[in-house]
Amino acid sequence: MSAGFHYPKARRVILTASVAAITATGAWYGAGLKAHQERKQEVVAVRESTPAERIAMLESTRGQLIAKKIGLERKIQELEKRRSGMSREEAGRGSERRR
Repeated sequence: MSAGFHYPKARRVILTASVAAITATGAWYGAGLKAHQERKQEVVAVRESTPAERIAMLESTRGQLIAKKIGLERKIQELEKRRSGMSREEAGRGSERRR
């Protein structure tokens, strides 16, 4: 008799795990290829753009970065206020806690 007849459950588990591993590896590899291809397309688009388009892209990126900076500065201020004895609500309103 072959080993397949003695251990059908083990064979099924091994096959299932193998198929899952192959599928996961393929999905991961495919996602990497897609990301690499998209990055190449972005580089080509930037190279082929006019100076005015490049300036517009940079201004857009700058606006996004400034928005992030403002949000982070606000969070830092709230944390500093909370460290100095304010509750979360008071830090958001800008008033101190009464004791």
